[in-house]
Amino acid sequence: MVGYCSQAKDCSDTYLFLTLFNTLFSGLITMLSISSLQRVPVSFFGIVLGVFGLGSAWRYAATLGFGPSWLGESLIFLGSLIWLTLSLIYVWRCLVTPHVVRDEFLNNNQFSFISLFPAGGVLVSIGLHPYHLVLANSLMIVGSIGQLFFSAWRCAPLWRGEFVSESTTPGFYLPTVAANFICAMAFGTSGHHDIGAMFLGAGLISWITLEPAIIHRLRTKPALPIPARGVIGIQLAPAFVACYAWLCVNGNHFDLFALLLLGYGLLQLFFMLRLVRWFFAGGFSAGMWAFSFGLSAMANASLRLVHTERGMDMQVLSWVLFTLANVLLIGLMVKTLSLLLRGKLIPAK
Repeated sequence: MVGYCSQAKDCSDTYLFLTLFNTLFSGLITMLSISSLQRVPVSFFGIVLGVFGLGSAWRYAATLGFGPSWLGESLIFLGSLIWLTLSLIYVWRCLVTPHVVRDEFLNNNQFSFISLFPAGGVLVSIGLHPYHLVLANSLMIVGSIGQLFFSAWRCAPLWRGEFVSESTTPGFYLPTVAANFICAMAFGTSGHHDIGAMFLGAGLISWITLEPAIIHRLRTKPALPIPARGVIGIQLAPAFVACYAWLCVNGNHFDLFALLLLGYGLLQLFFMLRLVRWFFAGGFSAGMWAFSFGLSAMANASLRLVHTERGMDMQVLSWVLFTLANVLLIGLMVKTLSLLLRGKLIPAK
C-alpha cells in the first residue's frame, strides 16, 4: 500500500489499521473451534461484496480528492482477506465434511451463494490490479471460468422443471446475474471492454428474465420465514450493480442508460426502506449482508455521478446516496463485529 500513501500520516494510519485488524483476526482464529468452522455458512461470502465494494468506492473517491487513499486500500485489503479466509474454510469443509457441502449444493435456498466463491475471486482481482497485474489477471480469468462452470453445472438442470416455486427468492440472482456483473466490472476495469460487455449482457438479460418470477413469488406465495428474510436484500443489488458494471465497461460515462438503471435502483431502495421493520423482526444476523452488494454498488455509481457535469440536483442526489450507503454499510460492520465478539456470528447447530 506504500504506493497509495501520499503522506506519512496516511502510512501510519494504514499501519495502525492493519495492526488492529491482525490482532482481531488472530483472536478470531484462536477462538474458532473445528465445530465452528464446520458451521460457517456459504452465505458469508456475501460479506466480501459489501466490504470490498465500499473499499472500491473509497479508492475512487481518493482519485477525486474526496478522501484518503489508505481508507479505500485498507477496506479492499480487508475484503480480500475475508474472501481468502472463507475460501480456505470452504475448501477445508469440502475435504472434511463433503456430505454437508453436498447438501448445500443441492439445497435450493443455499446453492446460489456458492457462486460467490469464484465470483468473489474475480472481485478481489480488481483490488490486486495496481499491485500485481499477473496475479490479478490470473485470478480474474480463473474466477470467471469458475463462476460460469458453476452456473452451467447447477442452474442449467433447473430447466428440466421439478423446481418448487417457493424457493425462487432473490438469491437466484447470484449465479447468473451478480457473478456476470462482477466479471463485467473486472474485465472493464482491466481494459478488456468487449469481454466486459459480453458479461454485462449475460447478467443483464438474466436479470430481466429472472425478476418477474422472483417478484411473483414474493407477492403471491407465503412470506419467507423470519430468519430467511434477509435474502430479499439481494433485490436491491441488480439495478445498482448493473449501473456500476455499465460504467466500468463504458469508461465511467454516466449516460442516459446509467441514469435509467440508477432510477430503478432507487425505486428498490424505497421499497426496502418501507420494509425495514419487517426485515429485522427477528433481530440482526449476518444474513443482512445480503443488502451490502446493492449498497456498495450504489456508493460506487453515485460517486461517478458526482464526477459529471450534470446539474446541482444530481450532485446533491449523488452525495445523499453515497452518504447513506456508507452509514448503512458501517452499521452492518459494527453489528457484525458485535455478534462476533459475543460469539453469536456463526449459527448454532
